[in-house]
Amino acid sequence: MQRRVDPEERAADGGRAAATDPAGSFVTVDSAAVARNWRRLTQRTGAEVGAVVKADAYGHGIVDVAPALAAAGCRTYFVALPEEGLALRRALPDAAIYVLNGVFGDPREAIGARLTSFLSSGEAVAEWPADAPFALNVDTGMNRLGLTVPEALAYRGPRPALLASHFACADTPGHPKNVAQEEAFAAVRARFADVPASLANSAALLTRPAAHHDLVRPGIALFGACAAEGVAALEPTVRLEARIIQVRRAATGETVGYGAAQTLGRDSRIAIASLGYADGYLRAAGGSDAARGAPAAVNSVPVRLVGRVSMDLVAVDVTDAPCARGDLVELIGPNVPVDEVARHAGTIGYELLTGLSRRTERRVGPL
Repeated sequence: MQRRVDPEERAADGGRAAATDPAGSFVTVDSAAVARNWRRLTQRTGAEVGAVVKADAYGHGIVDVAPALAAAGCRTYFVALPEEGLALRRALPDAAIYVLNGVFGDPREAIGARLTSFLSSGEAVAEWPADAPFALNVDTGMNRLGLTVPEALAYRGPRPALLASHFACADTPGHPKNVAQEEAFAAVRARFADVPASLANSAALLTRPAAHHDLVRPGIALFGACAAEGVAALEPTVRLEARIIQVRRAATGETVGYGAAQTLGRDSRIAIASLGYADGYLRAAGGSDAARGAPAAVNSVPVRLVGRVSMDLVAVDVTDAPCARGDLVELIGPNVPVDEVARHAGTIGYELLTGLSRRTERRVGPL
């Protein structure tokens, strides 16, 4: 079962894992870094800057991150589900909170908690109480959620509190679909000229100033991962570490891990650390004869995974990194950017971050 360390316990070691701590793996969340990233984004726009904190603040922990954002000046938040909104409301009594996926069933609890639902169809508008504020969501070319542009132009229902849409390709700044969606949204916005508008996600905030409108919705950029091609990530906000259980020697030609997937090309020292895909660290990040394993770091020395990631263990080649039983392997953090790990695993930083911490001990403090 996951154990969450309280602030007093963390203070003794500055947020880092102590050598005597019995836990096998650790996620350290730097909520102050998230707030600093939010402040950096406010310098890139004249629009209000909200914060997307769905999926438990991208795996960082909504109850830890949201108060830091509020203290920095963030007033508006976006979650995916009503349950997330209710948890956020308990943490931030005065915030504006939007529910991106909408509300199913009886809306009274959500409305009582002052959650503002995104409504993405005529049916959803008809089910929502006419006197309760809502955001009208328009699909401008993603074919995901939202009224079609013709439906939005023909809309005659209650006036929304916010008009919104979402980019499909803003992380690729030169993609022609970006311009097409901006033009479609402009046409709809002309129909709702008196309604505040929100289109830009992290990528569009950083690369498409004409799409900022009244309110921008950064998510991944807040959490230190890459938001768009050619744009550097902001400050890292999380560190994933695993305790070394054993350091062993293996000879040239021996194999490591399940399936004998990787054959050693030299005499090696292999550190076995207490973390695996059951903790959300992806199996595809492991090494094989065909591909190197994902990067990691031991005592700030760059290393790489070797062999397959197991359910509860990873193997790391520490031949060139002095270490011993009890030391920590950094698998994501300041020395190991999450996007580099994601590329090795064939995915994106979003998936790694939101999948973490099912068994790992959680800490809040500087990285």
